[in-house]
Amino acid sequence: MKVAQQLASTILMVRPAHFGFNPETAENNAFQSNEGNLTVEQISAAAQEEFDAFVDKLRSYQIQVIVIQDTESPLKTDAVFPNNWVSFHEDGLVLTYPMYSPNRRLERRADIIETVGEKFEINTWIKLENHELGGRFLEATGSMVLDRSNQIAYACRSDRTHPQLFADFCESMNFEPLLFTAQDEEGNDIYHTNVMMALGESLAIICLESLPNEEERKQVEQSLTEAGKEIVPISFAQMNAFAGNMIEVKNAEGENFLIMSSAAYYSLNMQQTERILAHTAIIHSSLENIEKYGGGSARCMIAEIFLSPKV
Repeated sequence: MKVAQQLASTILMVRPAHFGFNPETAENNAFQSNEGNLTVEQISAAAQEEFDAFVDKLRSYQIQVIVIQDTESPLKTDAVFPNNWVSFHEDGLVLTYPMYSPNRRLERRADIIETVGEKFEINTWIKLENHELGGRFLEATGSMVLDRSNQIAYACRSDRTHPQLFADFCESMNFEPLLFTAQDEEGNDIYHTNVMMALGESLAIICLESLPNEEERKQVEQSLTEAGKEIVPISFAQMNAFAGNMIEVKNAEGENFLIMSSAAYYSLNMQQTERILAHTAIIHSSLENIEKYGGGSARCMIAEIFLSPKV
């Protein structure tokens, strides 16, 4: 059986048209804040500047980035986070997902999938969004952190990650499910798994102290270790600086890069940075406004493309 790739060599990003604070998602996203002196227009402009600089930096390292411009209408404050509504898989499979926030459901765009399909082979498109009618949600690689090579899916319980949908995904995709509780310092459920842990080819960056159940914590640690990942634990403070919201990719030359925000990078101590650099190079870029008002960071902005290129 062919071992799946853990790292994508092409990524999809959506340039925001009207980025801003979303009160619907703020209901259970403690990483969001609406404090500050910027106007709605200034916030949107700042996000566009951060996005463009981020893409330029990634491309300067020969990382292949497909950029889609967000549409002016309807207004979508969180369009910059496509990894929550779509995933692209090696066997020509595309999945679209049920979203917690009604106004985020507008982000699902068939034309984006069609654009990707111009360059990559798409054989099957499975639409899970009908589960929204029953109030059941699974927000793609926000809800799930996938160890593709070892076929293990990690997910923390939250309003955005329905246990049965997670189990169904794992059964249909042949992943072993590992569901656990993860909470912040206030005891609130962490809204997305990908803000408290990130998996690379041989690395696992995870806020272990966010797992209050000792048995579950041991289970997660054991699973990661047995999968051959070196665990780099991060603190609550580092998680709050988005140090769990990282993603490792390959560039056109086959070189590995761990992508993160500058806030995440500067939150790491020297020992953590050295341990990461033993596995992969690092790229970081300032995403201050996107993080503050959107409650997501570098990983949330990237949808990996594992589809086969068209010949």
